[in-house]
Amino acid sequence: MAIIVDENTKAVVQGITGTQGRFHTERMLKYGTKIICGVTPGKGGSEIFGVPVFDTVSEAVKMGANASVIFVPAPFAADAIMEAADAGIKVIVCITEGIPVHDELKAYLKVKEVKAILIGPNCPGIISPGKCHLGIMPTHVFAEGNVGIASRSGTLTYQIAQNLTKIGIGQSTVLGIGGDRIVGLSFSEVLEMFEKDDETDAIVLIGEIGGRDEERAAEFIKRHISKPVIAYIAGITAPPGKRMGHAGAIIEGGVGSAESKIRALSEAGVKVGKTPREVAELVAKEVKR
Repeated sequence: MAIIVDENTKAVVQGITGTQGRFHTERMLKYGTKIICGVTPGKGGSEIFGVPVFDTVSEAVKMGANASVIFVPAPFAADAIMEAADAGIKVIVCITEGIPVHDELKAYLKVKEVKAILIGPNCPGIISPGKCHLGIMPTHVFAEGNVGIASRSGTLTYQIAQNLTKIGIGQSTVLGIGGDRIVGLSFSEVLEMFEKDDETDAIVLIGEIGGRDEERAAEFIKRHISKPVIAYIAGITAPPGKRMGHAGAIIEGGVGSAESKIRALSEAGVKVGKTPREVAELVAKEVKR
C-alpha cells in the first residue's frame, strides 16, 4: 500500500515538450509510471515517446488522467496548477521553482477549493517505490517497504532513503513537500496520511530551518500519531536571518531555528537524528526488515 500515488495512478505531464519535461517523462516511463499523455498548448496532435500530446488538461482527463506532474516555466506554472485543478485532476505535483509567492497563493487556494492534493511547488516530487514515480527523484535509491518519508529537502531525502535501502529497509511512499513559503501539503497533513496507511509502520520527517511547519507537526504528533516518527533537521549551523537555499528556509523573529524545531519534536516523543546515517539507525530500531 502507499499514499497519494500507486500502480493505479494515470498521469499527464504538463510541459512535456520542454527540455525538462521530455527528459523526466522518459525516466518516469522507464520506471513503470503510467504516463498516459502530455499537455503543451499549441503542440496538440504530436507524440513524445509514444505518448500523445494535447493542448489542454481537460483533454487529458477525458483520456483517464487522474494525476499531473508539472514542468512548466515559473511565469506560467501557477496557471498550469489551476488548469489541472479546474479540469478535475486530483493529484498535482509541481516541480517548478521560482514561482512568485502571490501566484503560489492563488494556485494553493484553487487546489483547496476543489479538494485536490498539491505537492510542491519547488519539490522533487513523489515516489511509491515499485508502483509510481512522479518527479525528478533518483529512483535507484528507493526500495519497496514500510517506512514513509516526508521532506522539505530533495538531496537529504535521497541520502536518507539510500541509507535505509542499504540496510534493508524499504519505503512505502516518499515525497518532497516543497521548499517555498507556500506549499500544497503541510507535514501534518502527510503525517495523517501515513498514520492511516496500514503498510506504513514508521515515518521519517526531514525538516529544515525556517517557518513553523515542523513545530506544528510536533503538536500534531503529540495528539494524533501513534506510529514511531524519526526526524532530521537541516541547518543547525545556519546564522539567524540568513536564507539557506529554499525560499522558506529563513529564520525570523527567533522562530524557525533548528534548535526550536528539534526541541519541539523531541518533546513530542520524536527521535531526532544528528546525521542522515543516524536517522537510518534510529529507524532500524523501530521497524521489521
